[in-house]
Amino acid sequence: MKIDVLTLFPKMFDGPMNESILGKAKQRDLVEVNVHNFRDFSDNKHQQVDDYPYGGGAGMLLKVQPIDDALAHINEQSPETKKRVILLDPAGIPFNQKVAEEFSEEEHLVFICGHYEGYDERIRSLVTDEVSLGDYVLTGGELGAMVMIDATVRLLPDVLGNDESAVTDSHSTGLLEHPHYTRPADYKGMKVPEVLTNGNHKLIDEWRLKESLRRTYLRRPEMLKMLEFTPQMEKLLAEIKKETEQ
Repeated sequence: MKIDVLTLFPKMFDGPMNESILGKAKQRDLVEVNVHNFRDFSDNKHQQVDDYPYGGGAGMLLKVQPIDDALAHINEQSPETKKRVILLDPAGIPFNQKVAEEFSEEEHLVFICGHYEGYDERIRSLVTDEVSLGDYVLTGGELGAMVMIDATVRLLPDVLGNDESAVTDSHSTGLLEHPHYTRPADYKGMKVPEVLTNGNHKLIDEWRLKESLRRTYLRRPEMLKMLEFTPQMEKLLAEIKKETEQ
């Protein structure tokens, strides 16, 4: 996968893009990340990329020209790839695991990180997606882009040491993930559930499913409305509700 980022602050990406899982994915050529300062594409001798809004109002708007020329440069560098161009914007669709999964299927992603008061509206005609990290406002789109890139790249084949990890993550299954335990089996009286130590994988799978349901029911009950319940899940959820009421 190729990823290009348009930003006014490329140094913000120096650390996060080269550490942990993402850094290893880059080293293994599983993903290529290029960060561009779109100020370099300004046609203004002072490299100005913003201007006052027509009609007046507070703040400055990012101009369309530098963004357009930066995107043209990326197309010239990689003319063979189909690109999904993502505008980081508070008015965009909320980013979630489903969106990350969609992005992970693409061959080339381009993220546009905004700044200042907002965008010249014509920039929206240059993109395929407008996405928001959440219902709050950041000083720029850089942190949002990093989160989306991380959530997307970890879903690529061979990026995680165990591909099963991405499949069973919280939100990927529609449920929050079940509790996990490792050695020692007894730490200061806090014991690992016996079912996890008996080697019966059928019982372990059932316990994990039930605890995923329990955690979701107690912490994020709205997620259950989106699930297609199997008879086993309905049975386990009924048990959880009964246990919770006791």
